[in-house]
Amino acid sequence: MGKIKIAIVDDQQLFRKAIAEIIAGIDEFKLILDVENGRLLLDELATLPELPDVVLVDLDMPVMNGVELNIALHIQYPSIKVIVLTVFNQERFITKMITDGANGYLAKNCDIEELILAINAVHKTGFYFNEDCIAALRKASLYGTRKLKNINNLRFDLTDREREILLLICKEYTNSEIAALLHISIRTAEGHRNNLLLKIGCKNTAGLVIFAIKNGLYEPWLS
Repeated sequence: MGKIKIAIVDDQQLFRKAIAEIIAGIDEFKLILDVENGRLLLDELATLPELPDVVLVDLDMPVMNGVELNIALHIQYPSIKVIVLTVFNQERFITKMITDGANGYLAKNCDIEELILAINAVHKTGFYFNEDCIAALRKASLYGTRKLKNINNLRFDLTDREREILLLICKEYTNSEIAALLHISIRTAEGHRNNLLLKIGCKNTAGLVIFAIKNGLYEPWLS
């Protein structure tokens, strides 16, 4: 497996260079770019020979901030995973960024170990939600016993198998791991994941986890 390619977007030069130095010193990571705002990143992505796998994004930046960049990346480069790395750790920011497609959200005072864990998790499973993220999503949800609703507010039901697959996805199982656990083919596991994305109306794995938390289908604090 190749190295995880990483880009950093942060207008605070001292912080950006410090994180860049840390990333560059980790064997399984490859730093390919660090810039000071979202517009510069998009300009660079248009000419780079290889795209980053993961982008670390600050929220408060000039020209194009993290909110705008997150949406732009989700539309223009859906394969790129976004981890927000910011001083703004309020629930409303967490919920906004994750709902808009961010794959993870970290405070800048997090441990280096958590940053490394988040990058690896996002690259492997498509999401990393720590306790702050889960608490924010849970608080923002319309938790109850009503019929499940997808993002278009249409009512629907999940089959027992779909609920089982969704729970395993939330527990960070990959398609191959799900296939082995349930004694099905990898293609079948991929099919179940894709069917869930279509039924629920999500664009990525992180969206499935958000849906599960908001609807009380996954409660990690009980796992």
